[in-house]
Parts: sequence; C-alpha cells; structure tokens
Amino acid sequence: MEEVVIVGAGIAGLATAVALKKVGVHALVLERSEGLRATGAALSLFPNAWRALDALGVSEKLTSLYPPFSKGYVTDVKTKAIQEVRFDASKGGGGEQRTVHRRILLEALAEELPPNTIRFSSKLTSIDTLVEQGSSICILALEDGTIIKSKVVIGCDGVHSRIACWLGLGEPVDSGRSAIRGIAVYPQGHGLNHEAQQFVDVSKRGGFLPLNDKEVYWFLACKAPPKGADMGGDPNLLVREVADNLAKDFPPLYLDIVGHSDFSTVTWAPIIFRYPWDVVLGNLIRANITVAGDAMHPMTPDLGQGGCLALEDAVVLGRHIGSSVSQRGQLETRDVGFALERYVRERRWRAAMLIAASYLSGWVQQDGSSWWMKFLRDVVFYKFLLGKAVSASRYDCGKLC
Repeated sequence: MEEVVIVGAGIAGLATAVALKKVGVHALVLERSEGLRATGAALSLFPNAWRALDALGVSEKLTSLYPPFSKGYVTDVKTKAIQEVRFDASKGGGGEQRTVHRRILLEALAEELPPNTIRFSSKLTSIDTLVEQGSSICILALEDGTIIKSKVVIGCDGVHSRIACWLGLGEPVDSGRSAIRGIAVYPQGHGLNHEAQQFVDVSKRGGFLPLNDKEVYWFLACKAPPKGADMGGDPNLLVREVADNLAKDFPPLYLDIVGHSDFSTVTWAPIIFRYPWDVVLGNLIRANITVAGDAMHPMTPDLGQGGCLALEDAVVLGRHIGSSVSQRGQLETRDVGFALERYVRERRWRAAMLIAASYLSGWVQQDGSSWWMKFLRDVVFYKFLLGKAVSASRYDCGKLC
C-alpha cells in the first residue's frame, strides 16, 4: 500500500512529490517515458513560481544560474511601434521573472527526492477504486502487469491526462494556433542585453529571451500550422518555415537567433486549453483521486503561467495533504479526502480565471488588423489590461505548513 501515487514526472508531478516529502508523506511517481522529459526546452518563471520554489526549497539552485529580467519590449512588426514593459520585482514582494531550461528545473526537483521515488517506463492501463474497512483505496494497473494500491492518486500526466479522463473532465480543445520553440546557441556569446523581446504581427507573435551568455530561448505562436508539422515536427523544416515564411517580416536579429537554433531543442505543438467552465464546474476530485498542473488546467502560453500554476498546485497540495498526517506519521485515509476537497476549492477559480485571461491575451495580441483590434491591443491591452494580467503573477500560494 502506497501513501500517495503521482502519475507523471513533469513539473507538477516532481514538485508535488517534493512538497509531500517536506511534510513527511512518501510518494511514488510513475512516469511512462524512460527518463525525464523536457519538451518545450525552456520556460519563464514569474514571482508566483519563485515563491512556490522557495517553499519547496529549490529556488536557490536556479537563481544562481539564471539572472532576472528587469524589462522587456513589445514591437508591432507592421508599424514598428514599441511598448516597454517593466518587471518590477519590488511590487511582487520578492521574486522576479527568469527564464530557465526546463530540464534543469526538472533535475533540480528530482534531486530533492529519495532514490527510487520515480519509477520510469511505467505505463498506466487502468484505474479503479474499492472500499476497504470503510476507506476508499485506489488501484492502478500498469502495462507490465504490476498492480499498485494507494490511499491517494494525483494525476500530473499532462494535457491528455488519463486521470482527468477518469474523473470525467472533457478533453482540452484546440485554440486554432500552434507554437514553435527552440534554443539558439552562440558558442562565442550572443552579446545581447538581458531583456525580453516580443514581436506582434497579424495572427502571429514571436519573441526571444536570453537564458545566459550563450543561449537564447525563442518562440513563435501562429495560426497557420507550419510545414514541419506535416513532417512529424522535423526541426530543420520548422526552422526554415519560421525564417522563410512565418517570421520573414520580423527583425533580422530575431531571424538570426532562429538560424542559430540547436535542432535538438526545436519543437512544434498545437496550442490547446481546457474551457474555464470545465474547471469551475467539472469533477476535479473523486474517491481520493485528483489532478494538478496541465492535467487540471491546460492553458495557452500567452501569460506564461502554465508551469507557474503547476508549482503553486504542488505547494497547496502538500500543505493540505500534510494536515492529514497522523501522529504515527501515516496518512489518515478518511481525513485526506477532505484535504483534497480543500485543495480543489482553493485552486479551481484561480486556474479558471488564468485560463480565460491567457486566452484573451493571445486573442487580443494576435487576431486581426482592423483599427478597433489595433485600438484594443495597443491602447486598451498594453496600457491598461496587461498590468492587471501580470499582477496575477504576484500571487502568493503560501508555505507548506
């Protein structure tokens, strides 16, 4: 009998395992792949994520590697108009925006876990529950025939989560856009200022953020699926499609960065999200089984909050599940159900609002070239609404105890 089984060793899964370890609860992490996966190459972490990493005791491993951004610029490709955006850490009460390698983040979390916590090549085939001595027990069957019993199961298995499906949540929907991401490498140094840059055009938005002195993370979100998507996401075709077609009107610096891509980091994926009302009204818990991270709240990347919310989820889960530990150091099965319900109540509305805000942000920044869309984007959104949206990144999820 396991205390907790976490399905998925992504950001949400590993962070949740670390949080549970900190409150004295052992978790087994099941990962279907043969090792840690780092699809997406890099991600930006905002103050809310750094507060969560502080609570997990991991932040110092990363802040020493990645300097913070103090400001960024948004350029209209057609008009050349530039908006400056400042990232004022003092308003956040501690923490800044930094962009990190996804693999480094995963490794920093995994290093906090005891040996054999993560069981790789573990493919889930079925989920069931039964009642033993008046308490609900979860039963997981794996492809290799292994049967695992657990008091709690937490689905952190991504946007196409089997746990979310079992709970009855609807499949995420296609936003009609896709994203290409990669990391450019300059062996002799790129010489760029440490500033975030975005470029907005009709139906597309790109940008880049330096990771360190030699690497730059770049991205492009667009409506039309790139040609490389039809070739299984061939990185060479993707890079050529970005440079020769999708971003041909972008500044030469952006195209130079794309041209320096390490092909092993270049990926394409459709941008999908869960309807916010599915999160508000959907069944996020049943029989001591719940979800976290993208399994609960897949969202568009326009506010950069997907990974940040996953880290918040982990801290909130750890805090509530930790309150169900008995004096003997074991989870009280009956109490943990109430703990999971408190977790869901705390996360449901915040996740739904950020899904909606992120989708709206992407729609305003990319859709249409009419005068009223330009007015919404350049006057209403960038000057008034963007600041309020960014304020969501200053949220404090609290401590573990």
